[in-house]
Parts: sequence; structure tokens; C-alpha cells
Amino acid sequence: METPTSRWRARLPRARVRLPGTPGRWAALVAVLVLLAGAGTWAAVADDSTPSVHREDRMMRMNGVSVDTSYFTAGDPGRPRPAVLVGHGFGGSKDDVRAQAEKLAADGYAVLTWSARGFGKTTGEIGLNAADGEVKDVSGLIDWLATRPEVLLDAKGDPRVGVTGASYGGAVSLLAAGHDPRVDAVAPVITYWDLAEALFPDGVFKKLWAGIFVTTGGGCQKFEKSLCAMYERVAVDGKPDEAARTLLRERSPVAVADRIDVPALIVQGQSDSLFPLGQADAMARAIRGNGAPVSVDWISGGHDGGDMEADRVQHRIGQWFDRYLKDDEGADTGPAFRVTRTGGVDSTDGAALKRGADGADYPGLHSGGERFALEGRRTQTVHNPAGANPPSVSALPGIGGGLSQLSSLGVGLSLDFPGQYARYDSAPLDTPLRVTGSPTVRVNVKADHGDAVLFGKVYDVSPDGKQQVLPSQLVAPYRIAPDEQGKPVELALPAVDHEIAAGHRLRLVLSATDLGYASPAEPATYTVSLDGPLTVPTAPAVTTAATGLPWWTWGLPAAGLLLAAALLLTTRRRSAAPAPDPDLAGVPLRITGLSKKYAGATDRYAVRDLGFQVEKGQVLGLLGPNGAGKTTTLRMLMGLITPDAGEIRVFGHAIRPGAPVLSRVGSFVEGAGFLPHLSGRANLELYWQATGRPAGDAHMDEALEIAGLGDALARAVRTYSQGMRQRLALAQAMLGLPDLLILDEPTNGLDPPQIREMRDVMIRYAAAGRTVIVSSHLLSEVEQSCTHLVVMDRGRLVQAGPVAEITGTGDTVLVTTAEEVPEPLAEKVAALPGVGSAVRADDGRGLLVRLDGATVPALVGELVRLDVPVTGVGPHRRLEDAFLTLISGGSA
Repeated sequence: METPTSRWRARLPRARVRLPGTPGRWAALVAVLVLLAGAGTWAAVADDSTPSVHREDRMMRMNGVSVDTSYFTAGDPGRPRPAVLVGHGFGGSKDDVRAQAEKLAADGYAVLTWSARGFGKTTGEIGLNAADGEVKDVSGLIDWLATRPEVLLDAKGDPRVGVTGASYGGAVSLLAAGHDPRVDAVAPVITYWDLAEALFPDGVFKKLWAGIFVTTGGGCQKFEKSLCAMYERVAVDGKPDEAARTLLRERSPVAVADRIDVPALIVQGQSDSLFPLGQADAMARAIRGNGAPVSVDWISGGHDGGDMEADRVQHRIGQWFDRYLKDDEGADTGPAFRVTRTGGVDSTDGAALKRGADGADYPGLHSGGERFALEGRRTQTVHNPAGANPPSVSALPGIGGGLSQLSSLGVGLSLDFPGQYARYDSAPLDTPLRVTGSPTVRVNVKADHGDAVLFGKVYDVSPDGKQQVLPSQLVAPYRIAPDEQGKPVELALPAVDHEIAAGHRLRLVLSATDLGYASPAEPATYTVSLDGPLTVPTAPAVTTAATGLPWWTWGLPAAGLLLAAALLLTTRRRSAAPAPDPDLAGVPLRITGLSKKYAGATDRYAVRDLGFQVEKGQVLGLLGPNGAGKTTTLRMLMGLITPDAGEIRVFGHAIRPGAPVLSRVGSFVEGAGFLPHLSGRANLELYWQATGRPAGDAHMDEALEIAGLGDALARAVRTYSQGMRQRLALAQAMLGLPDLLILDEPTNGLDPPQIREMRDVMIRYAAAGRTVIVSSHLLSEVEQSCTHLVVMDRGRLVQAGPVAEITGTGDTVLVTTAEEVPEPLAEKVAALPGVGSAVRADDGRGLLVRLDGATVPALVGELVRLDVPVTGVGPHRRLEDAFLTLISGGSA
């Protein structure tokens, strides 16, 4: 009779699609791939080939409850394919795993998701994966899959099926494999092997996590009565009894450990004080002992939060099922052991960097141990306070993952109260030490009465002793009964993967309390003494090799090089930069006949026949409505795109991509990226170093003085306001004191005081004989900060010239007077022939008169006749009025 174990061993791979067999065909295929990659269309081709996924929702009645399910398929309905069941986490529903189900369906699986009892729309009480409850429901789902024509069968009523899920769903995948021989492969994620050991480790009640479990489940009333009674009993006593341990163990995969013999990909979290790495270690040893293939993957995140590496994990699960459900021997199931390691900071966004380490075999938790002698008083006294308060702090259940991941960067949260712990330190390390697994130590503990409850942890302590980091924020609890006291006991400390730098120390702490656990409420005194060194596992066979680059990191550049070479060989056009014009050596910018039309725009130019000149000391405002061609002009000016016609010269040199004269141009285009953990000054220094120019050429102090950042330069950029970030970006653009400064919308996101500061910065910069070009939509600011304007509309120049000249061509004049003009007099002026209106100026000492046929000399004569004390008459028009007039005129 075929067993599940022999089934995966004996299956033969299916026929493969034949690939081109001749060298000519291979060359053609490679050429097509190169062209697709170089043209940037490969992703689109792949997306177009992805089949659409069909979902069917239904309620299934089984085992006395209604189970809410969703069934996902894609592709040819007549093609049998393996099936996958995807379970959800505790407190969730089938909706939480929909995206993963759709991905698996698109990859050629029939996928069934469901809400477990007591969750979502499924009825029934929560049984914590009881054999006659949730696990029996999974067998009913497999029965249903066996009736589906699109599901591949190994025998009548026996579908080819894998089960995966995270946490609660991960446990049911293991239980299903132990109870139902039709399950062919499993991929449990961050789950438990023995729920009794997870919630009552070494007989100590994990009170916070247990409470979160019950609350997340909707309250005790939603659980089976036996589970609710067990929780309330243990929560009150603070100490689990044997009945409680038996009840939870019966509903754990460990209860069927000898029957789980299918290929298992075990993914466990390092940031996990609920189901720590020891749970995965136990399941890996048991399943491998049954003869089944096992791979173990320690991810960065976990129940305490952090990066769950969802994309990578789901891809690996897909590969695992491809190998053991589709019989694809070419599927990359990954190494036998992999661990995600964190270290360093990403220079682009300040996030912690992650990289993988792996080994050909799973090392377990005690591989390659090194011994470290510990110093400190041999025997130390530890007090458990009344009510176990205040408790030490290690993990913050459910929310501490962010801290646990940062432990490798020297950041963490931990708190031990004096008198409540014993401490022992190693000597400073001569070389770095990578801890991979569970350290151990032998101790001798005595209590003045009853059990001794202690919490062990190993800190990474800095050379000066001022900073200690608790790797992954994990502790290990121990309950030492009276019959074990007074003799050596070996303690297994938390399993972690953590690198300790040379010069740092290891610190063993044994505390009487911990926030996440129940300690005895009655005061007690413990005496603790060491009985040997601290043994630290190092897993020497697990190596962090240089990460292999994805194919596209070399394939796309290679394709680009091939295309570039082809273009160089076939092009007939050769463009050489024109010689510098000595007559324009002192002119910051001259644009003549500039035109640009983007691909696909057959009859519309982004910029057409544009021409203007900018002189030294000017602050030029580039104005125009959206689509006027401002950004295109600036991009051509900075050498980012090439014009179709015309010429741009900066200080007499024609602009080409990479032209040396661009070193005299600074630019700030809608903000800049900074490293948030570094200070403002450090960011600027790194930026200048990247230019490769001498440090003395940066003129750092002058640029900073103009930007006006002051003491903020010494602070981390993450503490900056938006206005300070804008000014830091401006300072970056001004490094080297470029003769021409280009600013595109520099006031975006700034409040009025910050806008005023930015205006002052631009004026100060140009005052030294340099030139500033600014594109902005804030016309009032342009009017106050700019000396000259270029107005564009639909890619063409509408008008260029000094601000005063452009705003002074209207039909409104300002009449200034020696004294305040009374309202009746203003009304008389408004009634004059040829005058459209007349209103008093804001200060009352003058009139704003709109002419409607009358001339200025005629107006002055009439004003004198009316005894208006005229001191001057001049044009008056706001930039907004002028701008709107010019644009409407250009649109006619």
C-alpha cells in the first residue's frame, strides 16, 4: 500500500515544455529577451500572460458547523492541477489570505481558503484546532476538493494537496498532515509545535500572550467551555496545572508528531516571544526523524512585529509546492537552513539592511558551541517582590518587533530592577561572535521556600558598559522545583541569531520577574550561583555568503550595453558640441529657437521656438500654467533631456548631457533625498564627496550661511520640519556656490513664514552677482522675489522682461496724494468721463483709477480741477492680473 512518504519519493516528474534545440533558435530567443529587457517591456509581457483568477464563495455544512470558504482557480478548467489549502491566523478570517491564494491560483493551483470555527462567518466555538473540530473540518475540505474535476487526484477521493498558513493556520496545516494521510506537503509559518510549552514554558504562565489570545478570539465565551475554564483557572492561580498542559498538548501538532511524514518547509520568526525558534526546532527534528524532507527558514519578523518578508516567503512556499505537489524537480526549494540577518542601515531610506545566510544542513540550536567564563560574585541573592511588581521588561508582546529587529543595530528596550536579578559578565571579546542558536549555562538555585521562578537572558554589552542590547528582546523562563534546587541545573537561554562585536561583552542576567509572565505573588528570596561557563552556539557551517544578484541586475545592464553598442554601430548621426562662444562667456544663460516634442505627440510641442537671455544678478521667474513647458525647459537646461531643435548656452558653452559647464549649475527640483539618521551637515558632506570634487571647492560654510540653518545642522534630518528640509535641499544645490542656480517649485509644502525665509535666501544668493532661475505657481512670491520674468504658455514665449515692466502695462493707474482722500471725493473721480472706477488705496492716501477711454494727462487735469492733492501718477497692476491677461491673450 502506498504511504504518504513513498508517494512523494516515487512520483515522476511530468513532461516538460520543449525549448528550442538548435543554436540558431537559441540565439533568436536570446535576442528577443535582450530586446524585451532593453525596451522595458518584459514586465508588461509577463503581466499580460498571467491568467485571470476566478473566485467562488460558498458556505459548506460539515461536522455540525457552517464553514465560510473561497475557492480560487485560473487557466484551463479542464487541466487537473494540485490543490492548496491556506489557513489564516488567530483572530482573522479567510479574507486575510486572499492575496496569497490568488497568487497560488495564478501559478497553477486550485486554492481553497476558509474561516476557522468562531471566526469570520463560520459558526461554532473556537476549539484551538481540536481533532474533532477544526482539524476534522480541514479533512472535510479535502473531501470536497476530491470531487472537483480540475483537481489532480492521486487516487479516488485523494487529491494532491498541500496545506499552508501562518500561526493558527500553520498549526492546522501540521495537524492536518498528522490526521489525514491525503496531505502531501506542508509549509507552516510562525506557528507552534506544542501549545502547552508555548504558553506555559517550563511551567511558567505566559500571561500577557495568553490574555491577548483570548481577547483576539472575541472573549472567553467564544471558546469551548473546557478551554475557557482552563484559561480562567490558570490566570487566577498564575501557575499551569497538569490538566491545562494536557489539554493544550492534545490540540498541538506534537500530539501527532509520529504521523507527520510529508515534506515540510518550516518558517519561524526571530521577533517572536509567543512561538520562539525552539518551537520550529522541535517540529523540524520530529518531522525529519519520520524520514520526510525538511527546510527551516528563520525570518526577521514574527508575532512581535517586524518584517515578515512576505514576498520572499510566499515565493519560497510556491517553490516548495512546485517541487512536492507538481513534481517539478527543477524547482528551487532553497537551502536546508536559512536565516535572515540584520545589520547596517540602507543609505537610501535609513531602513535596517537584511541579508540571508544559509547552510546545507539544519544546525539545530546547539551547533559549534564556544565557552566563555563569566565574572561576578559567585553566589548572588535575587528577590522576588510582593505581587511580582515592578516586573522586569523584555519583550512587549505584539508590539516589540520593531525593537527586536533593531537589536543588531545597537537599539533595544530592556529594564531590570536592582535587587531582582543576578548578573555575570564575560571578558571583552577579542573577535566578533555570531550567536546562532540557544546558549546554555549550568547554575545552582535555591529558594527560601517553594518554587524558584527565574528569567534568563543574554545581553550584548558595549565596551564602556553604558549600553546593553537584548537580542530579539527575548527571555527564557524557568521553574525550578524544590527537588531540583541545590544541585546544578542546565538552563537553555533564548535562541537568537545575533552578532556581537569585538570588544563587547556577554552579560548573563537571571531575573525574578518579567512583564510577560506570571511570577509568584508571594515574596521570595533566591540564591543563584554559577556552575560552569556560558556555552554559546555559533553554527559555523551557516555562512553569510555574498548574495547572488538577481538575473535582472546583470541581465538588464547587459542588454542595455548590447543595445547601446548596436546603436553606436548603426547610427549615422554624429553630434559634436559646438565650440564655446567667447562673446557669451559672461552670460549665465541664453536660449535660442528651443523646441521639444515628445514621442507620440505628433502635432503638439512641449516647447516651441523658445528664446530668452538671463544676466548676472537676476532672479528670473519662469511662469506659465500647467502644460506650458516650464519643466521640460528646465530639464533641457540641466542636460537631462535633449532638445529637438535650438540651442542652450550657459556661459557660452552649449549644453549637452554631462557637459563640463554643468558643474557651474546647481539645481533643486521638488526636494531632495536625505539619509534621515544623519545630521544635516553629514548629508551635505556625503553629497559633495559623491561629486568627486575637492572638499575646499564646496564652500560649505558660505552655502550654509545663505541657507540659514544654524544649529539645526548638527541634528538628525528626521527631526527637521518641512521648511528646514527645503532649506537643506537648497543648501545642497548651492554647494560649490554655482553661478547659476535652478529651483523648481522650492516653496512646495511650506507655510507662509517658511516661504518668506526661502524668498530671502534666493535674494541673498543672487545679490553676490550670481543668477537664480525659479519656477513657481505662487505669483505673489515671484513678484516679491524676482527681478525678471519669462512667461510661457503652450510651449511658447509670451513675454519676457523686468517684473516692473510686465506689471506696469495695465490700464490701472495709482494716483498718490499728499493727504487722505475722502470717500465723496473718490466717488466724484469715479464719475468722471473716461474713468471706469476709482477706489481709495489701502492707506487712504491715494486712488486706484481704472481708465476707460481717458488718457493720463486728461485725468491729471480733472484731478487738479477737483482739488485732489496729487503728488504722483503711475501705472499699477499686480503680477496676477498681468499674468492672467498675458495667458488669456496667448490663448486667443
